[in-house]
Amino acid sequence: MRDIIKIASGQGFWGDLIDAPVNQASKGQIDYLMMDYLAEVTMSILQKQKLKNPAFGYARDIPPLMERLLPLLKEKKFKVVTNGGGVNPIACRDAVFEVAKKLGIKDIKIGVVMGDNIMDRIGTLIDKGVTLNNMETGESAAIVKDKLLSANVYFGASPVVEALSKGADIVITGRVTDTGLTLAPMIYEFGWDWKDWDKMAAGTVAGHIIECGGQASGGNFLGDWQSVPDLARIGFPIVEAHSDGNFYITKHENTGGLVSVETVSEQLVYEIGNPKDYITPDCIADFTSIHVEQAGKDRVRVFDIKGLPATEFYKVSMSYEDGYSAFATLTYSAPDALKKAEASDKILRTRLADLKLEFEEIRTEFLGYNSCHGPLVKRRDDLSEVVLRIGVRAKEKSPIERFGKEIAPLILTGPPSVTGFAGGRPKPSDVVAYWPALIPKKEVEPEVIVEGI
Repeated sequence: MRDIIKIASGQGFWGDLIDAPVNQASKGQIDYLMMDYLAEVTMSILQKQKLKNPAFGYARDIPPLMERLLPLLKEKKFKVVTNGGGVNPIACRDAVFEVAKKLGIKDIKIGVVMGDNIMDRIGTLIDKGVTLNNMETGESAAIVKDKLLSANVYFGASPVVEALSKGADIVITGRVTDTGLTLAPMIYEFGWDWKDWDKMAAGTVAGHIIECGGQASGGNFLGDWQSVPDLARIGFPIVEAHSDGNFYITKHENTGGLVSVETVSEQLVYEIGNPKDYITPDCIADFTSIHVEQAGKDRVRVFDIKGLPATEFYKVSMSYEDGYSAFATLTYSAPDALKKAEASDKILRTRLADLKLEFEEIRTEFLGYNSCHGPLVKRRDDLSEVVLRIGVRAKEKSPIERFGKEIAPLILTGPPSVTGFAGGRPKPSDVVAYWPALIPKKEVEPEVIVEGI
């Protein structure tokens, strides 16, 4: 049992910096490399991929990444924990095993966490009274069950701890919470009591800080962002966790970015809802109890975090097909760029109305003018160029297709000085809607498999 471990963030989302995990493993000593790949929409994308090819359904960047990481893992003796298994963690594991065989690396154990995918149980659950009501509307999932693309339970740290306890060098999971990926190594290494809610909350907060990768070490920083050094070579954050529940956020020396009270605090308030009631499968963390202080260059101490008992529920993230959408853009130049774009929008909307097309939503943005801040923007008529971006959404496919045929004609039948035409006759894409729900923990059980070569 150790008193201090270092857990490094290697990915903040699927598509993050490819070299970040390798830099974390090679530029200094770490004990764990945590890689978070999943968002709600990611699960539906992976499910679609798996339906097309049963061998897919996981973050396919992982096998080529492991070609670079496995030699470092064997040399430096760190472990990897990732939820990049998506909806097919077994296939992901098998792909990593193939990489290990290719490299001639043996004595590797990989743990897989499954059981989060409840797609094939939705009907049975609803029939027995587990209605998976939408957390926002209160409606039963029965109204969307035939349109579901994905349905995954958010497991916490427990199955990851089990995999580590069985000797896994790499843990590949399905839908495990972002925070659970960091909390699990602490529980495993420090032997924490699962009902020590303050320590559970501390590990959860640590996980929240590093779950978005470089966002805690100077990336996407709303403060004095111009003072952040060398963002081109940003060092991702590292948790230096102590067995008493307090921890430090830092990064490797001689890397870019910035770890400060400001960068850490900004990440702390990211996507948290009620700060006194941050609910995870492992505990409820009170974010109003968090203390932070600068403890040196690129080193922030986080301490005195308080927690409350976990609830009896898991969150379920479901996605479903909800119609079609399409987008198109036209660019208008000065003089009167904004007036031209607004006139073009009015012409297009009039033509769509004359055609009696039914849309659930028509949304217009004027890029370069109001696409970020909307009605808060003060009008300016001296803009050199404005991009008209218009999108439509409908339950049926036919009005979307007709919309696409009305864009190109605006070039010669609308205001002058237009360029940058894109979209034209777009192929409509499925609209994926989100359905959050709760499920009693007793209704679902994670499955953990650890195998080696």
